[in-house]
Amino acid sequence: MNGEPVPVRVDDMGGEPELVFADDHTISTPAHAPIEEPVRVLIADDQRLIRESIASLLDLEPGISVVGLAADGREAIDRAVTLGPDVILMDVRMPELDGVGAVTVLSRRAPACRVVMLTTFDDEEYVVQALRAGAAGYLLKDLPARELAKAVRLAHAGIAQFDPAATARLADALARPAPPAPSPPAASPPAVDMPPESRRQPVEVLTHREIDVLRLVALGWTNREIAARLYLSEGTVKNHMSRILTRLGLRDRTQAAVYAHDHGLLQRSLPADERRRPAT
Repeated sequence: MNGEPVPVRVDDMGGEPELVFADDHTISTPAHAPIEEPVRVLIADDQRLIRESIASLLDLEPGISVVGLAADGREAIDRAVTLGPDVILMDVRMPELDGVGAVTVLSRRAPACRVVMLTTFDDEEYVVQALRAGAAGYLLKDLPARELAKAVRLAHAGIAQFDPAATARLADALARPAPPAPSPPAASPPAVDMPPESRRQPVEVLTHREIDVLRLVALGWTNREIAARLYLSEGTVKNHMSRILTRLGLRDRTQAAVYAHDHGLLQRSLPADERRRPAT
């Protein structure tokens, strides 16, 4: 893999992002999502030089307007609620409130904002936590300015971006069996504010066919590939996916993939041709 971010395609018909572990890293703004107004961007980073440098670079890009800066997670939340940016570039490690904590709050207080983590850390724990919290992408700060600008535009268009290193970390996490988690005390609230449906076991909520679809989604398969594998039409797969998200109370395919990992759908031995997506 090279250093360009990995695009996660949006399904033209269904609308939900598809989690794709691809070798094709070409980034292009989709024709069906023209951007007429400037993309309003908020930058959150605890290092003043970095946030101001990123702002200066993005302000030179056509169709992008930096509307605010924040030095920590709490300030990012306040600025997001006040300014209403389209995209937030969020550092992971910050004082007061870190980036993951800020994303968790923003998913409730400013759900229209697309938050892309922009950091120097590609640790698996950070990647998975950020996606669980609701981040729409995970990029490293060493990418070129033009690629960052493209990522901002694509995030606004509904296409999540992942650095190849972050994609590899996520793929490893999803492919590895989830360790048994100790039961929390009855009085302790869950660490993440998830709907009750997402804490139920798959067999309690989903049909066997929906579980098959969910497992393949977690492995990075697209609707078309799942349809070919299960001998279904793409429309049927999209309907299954919509019901899965509704029944589990999840927002998109990324959260569905994390759910599948957390509930052990990838623990059993999988056929070799199912572990990897078909060659494209």
